[in-house]
Amino acid sequence: MQERLLWAAIGTGFTFLMTSAGAGLVFFFKREMKAAIQRVFLGFAAGVMIAAAVWSLLIPAMEEAEAAGTPGWIPAAGGFVLGVLFLLGLDTLMPHLHPGAKTPEGHPSGLRRSSLLFLAVTLHNIPEGMAVGLSFALAAQHSAEPGSWMAALALAIGIGIQNFPEGTAVALPLRQEGMSRWKAFLYGAASGAVEPLFGILVVLAAGPIASVMPWLLSFAAGAMLYVVVEELIPEAHLGEHSNAGTLGVMGGFLIMMVLDVVLG
Repeated sequence: MQERLLWAAIGTGFTFLMTSAGAGLVFFFKREMKAAIQRVFLGFAAGVMIAAAVWSLLIPAMEEAEAAGTPGWIPAAGGFVLGVLFLLGLDTLMPHLHPGAKTPEGHPSGLRRSSLLFLAVTLHNIPEGMAVGLSFALAAQHSAEPGSWMAALALAIGIGIQNFPEGTAVALPLRQEGMSRWKAFLYGAASGAVEPLFGILVVLAAGPIASVMPWLLSFAAGAMLYVVVEELIPEAHLGEHSNAGTLGVMGGFLIMMVLDVVLG
């Protein structure tokens, strides 16, 4: 268990650092990111998460279940549905505001606009932390198989790459809201702190019962795809021309797929 927790902390710690690095761009940019660039980044994140959900989560979940003598589709489908419902519940209850939007979503609250912007990206990072944490826990469970470690590494790299612009997407709007550069950076970095938190929590949940792992992998996949369909793809296609967002999705999917196949 300790080895699984350690590797989950290392993997999610890397993705958290990439979010922080992206938030650090607030010290160099004076203006808000151009809409076309923002669409590319959002699309890229969506593509990475779609590929990761399939190759890094759903397929390993089915393989784990079948190795234990259970039909692979049962935990894959059941965990997927539970993950979607989990994110649906958070999306409905947690107050948040997406960059560029005027009306907050979730339960009405008296939170400031800056806090609502922060919570929007924090919501996205929860399933990412779960996915990376579980991937490294699965690799530790099959420590004799080098391919498992490489697959976990591929997922961490892919999520880390898309977390870099995500950190920027938090910090720059907060700076535009009048927040100081240091404070905007800290908010942007803190939005990624939920990844180590949920990565470790989900490993703790999987620890006592190994048969739960396929369900949790699928759970993370469902949560990730909910974020993609509900938030990332619609936001990536705002504006008259959606080609930038579409190419971002294709590029993110391609890079994550290649990383998983080559390293896995």
